[in-house]
Amino acid sequence: MKVWLKYLIGTVLGVLAAFILPMDIPSVNSFVASASELAIRFGRYAILPFLVFGVSMAFFNLRVNKRISKTALWTAGTIGAGTLILVLLGLLSILIFKLPRIPITGEKMTKIPVLDIKNLIMMIFPYSGFDVLKDGAYLLPAFIFAGLAGAAGASDTAASRPVIQVLEAASKICYSIVTFFVEWLSVGMIAIAAYWIFQAKTVFATSTFVPVFIMLLVDFVLLTCLIYPLILRFFCKDLRPFHVLYASICPILCAFFSGDSNVSMFTALRHGKESLGIQDEVNNFTFPLFSVFSRGGTSLVISICFVTILRSYTDLGFAFVDVLWIFVSTFAISFVLGALPQGGTFVALIAICSMYGRGFGEGYLLLRPAVPLICSFAAAFDVVNWITGSYIVGVKTKLIEHQDIRHYI
Repeated sequence: MKVWLKYLIGTVLGVLAAFILPMDIPSVNSFVASASELAIRFGRYAILPFLVFGVSMAFFNLRVNKRISKTALWTAGTIGAGTLILVLLGLLSILIFKLPRIPITGEKMTKIPVLDIKNLIMMIFPYSGFDVLKDGAYLLPAFIFAGLAGAAGASDTAASRPVIQVLEAASKICYSIVTFFVEWLSVGMIAIAAYWIFQAKTVFATSTFVPVFIMLLVDFVLLTCLIYPLILRFFCKDLRPFHVLYASICPILCAFFSGDSNVSMFTALRHGKESLGIQDEVNNFTFPLFSVFSRGGTSLVISICFVTILRSYTDLGFAFVDVLWIFVSTFAISFVLGALPQGGTFVALIAICSMYGRGFGEGYLLLRPAVPLICSFAAAFDVVNWITGSYIVGVKTKLIEHQDIRHYI
């Protein structure tokens, strides 16, 4: 059975369970929430071991074959271009179409999450290299450690041959473990989807946020069914651009209902290799970097939410300087959310409101009830961007073996 079909069945069963189970009973609600959290932890479990060994081998092979610079440049360019496209799409849609106001409430938050950029920079290089294995949320320190190990091995292939053989064997074993976790996470999707529906029912109890979700849905359809297929058709000269969307079905389901970028990376990475045919050198190099830095979907969602907040407070229009500020701020903040695989969208929205000031510092409270769904859309946008971007890098570096669509997992 296709992996995406397993995830779809798990999602449908979860949705049905949410309507059958008495979720208003605290014990039932608590059980489903705990099961959902356990499933997400299950999905994250093997990330760091695979990252260390897989990235090490990717760096080793890329450096030995003198392709590391080209791959890194294409990856960086694709991350920047993808984020730019998503931010522009979000800004244009919200500036062209004016959404209804969101009623202003007197709600307060006792504990406000803060985006500490200085701490993120310090976390890249912990006091000990082995400390990179302590935090499974922030993948960049582990990526750098593994990259240095692989690149060092390529500097003297004869001396490092025994170590490289161990790394290669460990990488293959870890990928087998990844395959196991991706397969069985489809069962966990039952709990994840059930808990998501429970949260969604609370949000949809009023129609306040429906226009925002409709705009996000329309933007998602435009991106996946028009913008990215056109880019693949003309930029990559791909005659079958929609096959990337087909390969994205499972990662989209996982990202949307879990709202977790690290869990989504696993499913995306496997589909990148086994469905799209992206070779390990690119696959294991690009997806961790995309999960850390390519959060353009989050920027798109933030831009729509922030403009909606401003319009809810005032009828005044936007000067060009304001639009430029929103564009630059939402574009820049997407690159510093790597340590927040879950809930980073709301933290970024808080940061944008605080930076803008002018009496809108607590404007994020208007959208606080809709946070679970907002984060879901952001994760779905992000994962589509990752798969499309990694596919483009694979094509441009010629490290891809195109598969017949019948063989997609």
